[in-house]
Amino acid sequence: MHPFSADLLQNKVVLITGGATGLGRAMGEFFLSLGAKLAIASRREDVLRQAAQEMSTESRQVFYKGCDVRDPAQIQSMVDAVMTHFGRIDVVVNNAAGNFISPTERLSPRAIDAVLDIVLHGTFYTTLEIGKRWIEQGQGGVMLNIVTNYASSGAGSAFVVPSAAAKAGVLALTRSLAVEWARYGIRQVAIAPGPFPTEGASSRLSPIPELEERMVKRVPLGRVGNPSELAHLAAYVISDYASYINGEVITIDGGEWLQGAGEFNELLDVTDEQWDTLAQLTRKGKS
Repeated sequence: MHPFSADLLQNKVVLITGGATGLGRAMGEFFLSLGAKLAIASRREDVLRQAAQEMSTESRQVFYKGCDVRDPAQIQSMVDAVMTHFGRIDVVVNNAAGNFISPTERLSPRAIDAVLDIVLHGTFYTTLEIGKRWIEQGQGGVMLNIVTNYASSGAGSAFVVPSAAAKAGVLALTRSLAVEWARYGIRQVAIAPGPFPTEGASSRLSPIPELEERMVKRVPLGRVGNPSELAHLAAYVISDYASYINGEVITIDGGEWLQGAGEFNELLDVTDEQWDTLAQLTRKGKS
């Protein structure tokens, strides 16, 4: 069940980087169900091919093209292929990402670059390649960037510092181009998901059950997100119904970042008995 009409994205050509797995695939499958024409790109050609075959139907063929977004030449080649196949691109979803947990002092420059090159440079290169073409052709479009809730809160996040820095950069890119490119009919929007476990992300960010449990505990709603919830939001923001949303980042995290932002939020773990003791101590403190 969803609230959208079946033709919400009718004939819109949507390109998703990192579109073969995880949240990228979830968005792609939902966009297809709403009438979109879909192109997906990622580094792993075999995974890409299989995903495209599984997502395609008799009436809708998913186009795929291998592409490492760290390489501007590969992006150019990929965009050329999509444009040749569909004739145009209406929406690009910058979803390709890389992240892993580590104490920052353990990171090598190469490890830092591994994240920055995919998340920040890859998003920038893809945005620029498509944006230049839209501007030259006098065509408008929508650019959706998938960031993180710790990029939008301004708080950052320990132990994923390259990702925090890169995603904050993508958010700045989103807001800056929202102003600069609006005159060309190009709209920018970002979605900042909280915990949405996918096979790839979970293996790098919460590889043991204890970390998964802590992740759930940080969310006021007491659960992680379902990929369909993110896909529903994404479908709306790339649709014509959201045509006045420009430069905005929409957080979808069950309230996680708000809980983490407050100085005393960890007191949610305090029991009633402990609160009684604390109340007595605070009263004594007053007197």
